[in-house]
Amino acid sequence: MQYKNGFSVQGHEGVGSSENVRGRGPRLQRSEGQAEGGKCAGVEGGRPAPNDAVNLERRVGLLSGVALIVGTMIGSGIFVSPKGLLERTGSVGLSLVVWAACGGLSLLGALAYAELGTLVEASGGEYAYYMQGFASGERKRTWWGPIPAFLFGWVSIFLLKPSSLAIICLTCSEYLVRIFSVGSVGCLPPSLAIKLVAAFVIILITFINSYSVNLATRVQNVFTAAKLVAILIIVVGGMVKLGQGNTQYLATGFHGSTKSFGDIATAFYSGLWAYDGWNNLNYVTEELKKPYTNLPRAIIIGLPLVTICYLLVNISYLAVMSQDELLASETVAVTFGNRVLGWAAFLMPLAVTLSTFGAANGTAFTSGRLCFVAAREGHMVDVLSYVHARKLTPSPALLFNASIALIMVIPSDIGSLIDFFSFTAWIFYGGAMAALIIMRYTMKDAPRPYKVPIVIPILVLIISVYLVVGPIIDSPQIEYLYASLFIVAGLIFYFPFVYMKKSVPGMGHLTTILQLILQVVPTDVMPDA
Repeated sequence: MQYKNGFSVQGHEGVGSSENVRGRGPRLQRSEGQAEGGKCAGVEGGRPAPNDAVNLERRVGLLSGVALIVGTMIGSGIFVSPKGLLERTGSVGLSLVVWAACGGLSLLGALAYAELGTLVEASGGEYAYYMQGFASGERKRTWWGPIPAFLFGWVSIFLLKPSSLAIICLTCSEYLVRIFSVGSVGCLPPSLAIKLVAAFVIILITFINSYSVNLATRVQNVFTAAKLVAILIIVVGGMVKLGQGNTQYLATGFHGSTKSFGDIATAFYSGLWAYDGWNNLNYVTEELKKPYTNLPRAIIIGLPLVTICYLLVNISYLAVMSQDELLASETVAVTFGNRVLGWAAFLMPLAVTLSTFGAANGTAFTSGRLCFVAAREGHMVDVLSYVHARKLTPSPALLFNASIALIMVIPSDIGSLIDFFSFTAWIFYGGAMAALIIMRYTMKDAPRPYKVPIVIPILVLIISVYLVVGPIIDSPQIEYLYASLFIVAGLIFYFPFVYMKKSVPGMGHLTTILQLILQVVPTDVMPDA
């Protein structure tokens, strides 16, 4: 097929094309008379990729990397999770211990991911590590080798990533609507208004990320700064109250602490949701400048910063509100602002809105890369592995992620979404630790610019097993069964479309139509460092 900008497009076989399964996406060839002088046809003004192919470019530096980690971690979680975590732990003291433990666990996991990201220098996070870790030899695949990666992509692309974006945008919308009702007692914003604003936020963020990588990273940097200001407002206000002697709520300590292992595990779900995002930089490794140094540095800077912020914010909340008052508040930060900031209380929901918008932007940025990489491997339809001919953004993958997130906005049950997300996510985080342990033996001689003690991935693996099994044994819920069944259901699509390389009738024509409408082109293989 001849693309209108001069490309000759090959490999439109739909899901499971043999070239994609070998890890090489469809390639571009120049037509006669096109792209002379080393420029890539169809990429007007863009820098040439290796061999005149279109690829994602390395545009994310250390500052943007730290902003991506901090910006996606500090989002809606710290403004939503304190209630659920405190309710499940039963005491102020145990809740603070769990908050600190969640930060420590996230840091350990992130350090292990730093080794994975510098060992397997490919975007896609866990997906790329599963493809390498559970394959034999130098990418010599067994029939079962790609299954863990496919199942991770299946669940993440259709559930985890869109649900994360939906949760954050719903929270952003709720706080934005509450800006116009600060100080109103018993006045809840209309559910329909919250959903409509959330849908608008998803669409706006998708446009930003599809339009320009540089614009998306600038937005991330600005909104990360804004959310740190919001954290600073809460911390300073709380410290002032503590200085005035308001320590009675913190003095309750561990009174009323739960003794249920299941409750503690689900409390970790709430806390780890607030910390989620610690692995997001691994999803854009191919676009990270100097990944061997910048990936570990961004993690070492970002994780401790977020942990300190979270502990100080929770202490500040408890300097103003009692345990019962915090549990009764649906928007903790707004309640805090009304009691501490006086006439400037409107700044609190505004700051939280900016915070969650930045988190949603970072989530969309990384989610699109996962979908892009999975499609490049042949585990999704080919068009999702294409990039815009001029902007060099994975716009089809971004649009697909946004479409599913818009559907998930409809029920808007944030609490159940968080539990489902955490239960499923930690299955795959544990799988990434298993992949790292396996690669210590299958890739002994591979260069490792950054290496963690083997005890770290082993410990995180053990904890992930506890987080998954604990709630099932102590307090089984039908949602856990649904999540497990959905994971297994991915095999129904894997065997015909990936393993047997079957294609959906008419997919080639649909791919061509979408390519022309979206002005996207196939990419070459992964770029060099």
